Amino acid sequence: MSKLQQIDFRQRQNLPNLEEKVLEHWDSISAFERSVSERPDNKPYVFYDGPPFVTGSPHYGSILGSIAKDVVPRYWTMKGYKVERQWGWDCHGLPIENMIEKELGISGRRQIEEMGIDTFNNACRSAIQEIDATWDVIIRRIGRWVDFKNSYKTMDMSYMESVWWAFKELYEKKRVYQGKKVILYCPRCGTPLSNFEIAMDNSYEDVTDEGTTYKFEVAENTYLLAWSTTPWTKIGTMALAVHPDLVYVIAQQGEEKYIVAKSRVEAVLDGEYEVADELTGTELSQRYAHYTSHFDWWTPGENETKDQAYRIVTDTFVTDDAVPVL
Repeated sequence: MSKLQQIDFRQRQNLPNLEEKVLEHWDSISAFERSVSERPDNKPYVFYDGPPFVTGSPHYGSILGSIAKDVVPRYWTMKGYKVERQWGWDCHGLPIENMIEKELGISGRRQIEEMGIDTFNNACRSAIQEIDATWDVIIRRIGRWVDFKNSYKTMDMSYMESVWWAFKELYEKKRVYQGKKVILYCPRCGTPLSNFEIAMDNSYEDVTDEGTTYKFEVAENTYLLAWSTTPWTKIGTMALAVHPDLVYVIAQQGEEKYIVAKSRVEAVLDGEYEVADELTGTELSQRYAHYTSHFDWWTPGENETKDQAYRIVTDTFVTDDAVPVL
């Protein structure tokens, strides 16, 4: 009789001790391993799990996500499917590099190159090998069934080659295309950043940014005014949005006419002006369907036309409560 079977559930239990007994019972009967090996090979269920960064002990978000990820494989296992769950580590990117930079007392790409990229990479690899043990204990403690002994690392040659193989397959099936996108960039590291890397660094902060107002020509001497705190995005502006129900004015100032939200006209236009017309955003988009781009870099692709770009569209996400700094 196992220790688990000897428990008298009519008595008040010490829950932490009970959890340990359950884990010991699972280990004694190889419950997880048998849940995989005793299912038919011809009835697989593939569970893709995004691996965590190898940058320290698991935190609340890691544990909560792990518990949720454990539910799905268990469900399909109980339905008779063979669900293999192999643990993995995300070893690439800035998280591990930033951690090692702090440990070595260096900062930035130049100092890494002075030290030697091979020396820096070896320091990263050494740190990765030390993380496994802590995670193994905690993931087991929360009762998640996963294969830790045969865990993979994204720095493994076999893993990287599998990624290149997958990319090759996508390319040959014409699922890969080349495009342009404005992305986050770290001037200190000299490298692009992902949204996750920004969030991990606690880089979000409420700040007041100065904005720049731009003139987009919609007719001769008539311009729709738009402002932005990110001037570099104007290179790739493919559409302008106005609120369908917001009232806009066409204000005459000198030889030019400017279109701006009625509630913002005094904040935006400096000096004297005369309102020539008022119209809603819907009417505005109907009267002026397109604007002239500042940069004529876009070439229509297959089954595309120039009319699909540089349009004035309506959407309710547009607001008039942001104040540009003049």
